[in-house]
Amino acid sequence: MSMECGVYHTTYEADTGLRRLPAERIRLGIFILAVVIFPFFASSYWLNIANQIAIATVGAIGLNILVGYTGQISLGQGAFMAVGAYAAGLFTLRLGLPWGLSIALACIVTAAVGTFFGIPSLRLKGLYLAIATLAAQEIVQWLVTHWPALTGGTEALVVPAPRAFGIRLNTDFAFYWLAAALAGGTALFTANLFRSRAGRAFVAIRDQDVAASVIGVNVFRYKLLAFATSSFFVGLAGAMIAFYRNIITWERFTLETSIIYLAMIIVGGLGTIRGSLFGAALITLLPALITNVGRSLQGSAPALAAQLPNVQQAAFGLVIILFLIFEPEGLSKLWRNVKDYFHVWPFAYRRGDGGR
Repeated sequence: MSMECGVYHTTYEADTGLRRLPAERIRLGIFILAVVIFPFFASSYWLNIANQIAIATVGAIGLNILVGYTGQISLGQGAFMAVGAYAAGLFTLRLGLPWGLSIALACIVTAAVGTFFGIPSLRLKGLYLAIATLAAQEIVQWLVTHWPALTGGTEALVVPAPRAFGIRLNTDFAFYWLAAALAGGTALFTANLFRSRAGRAFVAIRDQDVAASVIGVNVFRYKLLAFATSSFFVGLAGAMIAFYRNIITWERFTLETSIIYLAMIIVGGLGTIRGSLFGAALITLLPALITNVGRSLQGSAPALAAQLPNVQQAAFGLVIILFLIFEPEGLSKLWRNVKDYFHVWPFAYRRGDGGR
């Protein structure tokens, strides 16, 4: 008598499914249910936090497409988000376009700008490419602050509140549904992207671009496509910020923003969609938690509470260092360890260790 041990699929549809195991589908269903019921019980404060996490998730997935999946280091996240935000705002203010069309056009404009700054990737890689994207950050920031006729310069750009069916969508509750839908759509598109020919080419370039070129991958073409795809979603995140806050200022899109998003994908896990979500949630919640601790200590320990803003600045660096030392693959790897443990529970062995 023999027993099957493992996961066996009898059709191509089952083998290539996004959620191939019943447990995966159950977890996804529970997560979607939690997302749906959350806004009905959450306060305005936590809805605001959730909206920030959704926007950060879109931007982190966009950056992860370029850095985690394709291996092209970028320090221009803030610049591309600025392009998306200002483009969306200007399309609405100057041309009078509907907010939905403005967002779509802003994403296309950001993809074009990202493709332009991705041209150096033909000759540059690693640290040198990072410096080139850092130059993009500085160039875009300089143009935003020194072109007042177009962007308003250092003055804030105020955009009208988005509306649909007579409902103002930039309230915390209403925007939650839009943000959740866009974050979910971004994650679904990205998951399918890396099951396609282009996505596999991205991963091949990350693993070894010379070998990818030898087997017929047009490395430069797919690098530019990676920059365009990444910038498209980064621009979407910027446009979401513009219509959620209704005020666009260059201070939201500085080099610090680029570093924060890079921290998100490092902490969450490079080359994973769930890592982008985990990293966006942790890095967004961290300052909020520190702020709440500071408020609770104002009465009992005001001197300590006064130092917490400085602690917040150091917390990002400390979190990155700790993850790089103890878990370089980020929160995504920790989650995978938990799943692997329960996959074989109550047995002590793990998958892939030969039964030892």
